[in-house]
Amino acid sequence: MDINKNISLNIELLKHYINHKVLKTMQTKVDSVNKSLQNGACPGNDYLGWMDLPFHINQEELDKLLKVADEIKNNADYLICIGIGGSYLGAKATIEFLSSPFKKEKILFLGHHLGSDYIADMLDYVKSKNIYVNVISKSGTTTEPGIAFRIILDKMKSWFDDPKKIKQRIIATTDKQRGVLRELADAEGYRTFIIPDNVGGRFSVLTPVGLLPIAAMGYDVNALIEGAKSIARLCKENNSVLDNPVLTYAVSRYLLYQHGKKIEVLSSFDPALQYIGEWWKQLYGESEGKEGTGVFPAGTIFTTDLHSIGQYIQDGERILFETFLNIAQTVKNVKIPDTNENRDGLNYLAGMELAEVNYQAYRGTALAHYSGGVPNMTITLPEKNEYYLGQLFYFFEYAVAISGLLLGINPFNQPGVEAYKQNMFALLGRPGYEDLRKNLLSS
Repeated sequence: MDINKNISLNIELLKHYINHKVLKTMQTKVDSVNKSLQNGACPGNDYLGWMDLPFHINQEELDKLLKVADEIKNNADYLICIGIGGSYLGAKATIEFLSSPFKKEKILFLGHHLGSDYIADMLDYVKSKNIYVNVISKSGTTTEPGIAFRIILDKMKSWFDDPKKIKQRIIATTDKQRGVLRELADAEGYRTFIIPDNVGGRFSVLTPVGLLPIAAMGYDVNALIEGAKSIARLCKENNSVLDNPVLTYAVSRYLLYQHGKKIEVLSSFDPALQYIGEWWKQLYGESEGKEGTGVFPAGTIFTTDLHSIGQYIQDGERILFETFLNIAQTVKNVKIPDTNENRDGLNYLAGMELAEVNYQAYRGTALAHYSGGVPNMTITLPEKNEYYLGQLFYFFEYAVAISGLLLGINPFNQPGVEAYKQNMFALLGRPGYEDLRKNLLSS
């Protein structure tokens, strides 16, 4: 791996909408919002801990985390990771990105939905296994992970005859001092890791929220951190809209939105990137979608989705733009064989590597979508590893902060997430919600 390389951005297929001249006109405005972000003077400035996080990871705490991760690797059949949103998506995205789809990882995710069949099936699956549980919640009161942890804890009491075995197998990642989960962990003697007060959930992949499960699966969290550091340095040192690809991406999104492009489709040609897309959707949806504004984030995996939603992208309403996410160098490759009969007519591809066919499918798609009125740009990772994934995480985090501030909103809160919770609490009969329940049931 050449650590002098960085992920790159190509905006050639934004032409007719955005070019270097147009980007340059945005420099003064970007300087203003970037300065407010760097100086901690922007809206939501109490949640800017993610910005310097890669440089301020406590080595003693990291060593402790790695020791627990080794214990899980050596002793557990499965780690059950309980969390929702940013409490699971960063780890899930990393593990899916780095692992083989046919290698059964020793991690299961719970608490990110309320599907009864799914949870029951998981309980049946792990009841005879040696499990560890990492419950992740800053407050401990979020409904979905709270229910999941209550259920799994109840089952563990019947699976393990010794309470010490249960205590040894539960790790809580939570607030340093307050909250229901902190109180429970202290009372029961669970081992804990801290979620920093100034880091929001969707920006938390480089905190113990993401690092513990990633390390427990055997992946190099130090490389992940180093990759994030490299882009953080770039953003501190280079504020040019033309030369810093993070700013180019943020400004391009903002300008396309002004052109009426209301939807961004993150498209990739590698199924390993599917959950990167899910993580990105949460980051951008929660950060920008407020006060009646913001680009709607959607995701596709090609070439699969070219035979379904690809039709809409090519010929549907012209309200979207596309960002392709590519990996330049594959880890493994397959050559297309030659046949004497050539009944399928594919001998023109004989001897070609599958990665080359996939790359040309990307090129053909990008050009076709552009000619169909869908401006698009491409982010390229040099290789598929922890270092470049760390770069990508920080790239997207910094870019959404800039593009959100350009829109004039606070990118670091999520007031809309509370709406469904209030109604759900009322409909379930939670104390204190009687009036709302009455209104909902009468409507």
